[in-house]
Amino acid sequence: MANIYTNIKADLTTNTATTIYTGPAATTTIIKSILVSDDSGNADTITLTLTAGASVFNLFKTKAISANQTVELLSQPLIMQESEILKATAATADRLHVVISMLQINRE
Repeated sequence: MANIYTNIKADLTTNTATTIYTGPAATTTIIKSILVSDDSGNADTITLTLTAGASVFNLFKTKAISANQTVELLSQPLIMQESEILKATAATADRLHVVISMLQINRE
């Protein structure tokens, strides 16, 4: 059983759903932080979803991000199981960056 601290970084270059992270096999992931920042000088919104099998759950729906602002989306850790998918959609391309900090716990 290994514990791996890591992070994922994404530049949302389109306004379509972008897969940020997919839970690896035999792994539970504890997401500790989801930072979203605007680097364009223009306000925007972000939608964050969690896909589990055929079900899609909105974690944040059109969450406002002010111009040149960084926002911490989580107030508590988010647990993800293997094969679950975290996706982000920006309202406008080339404005938002996402940085996710996590702990991966391998169950093998």
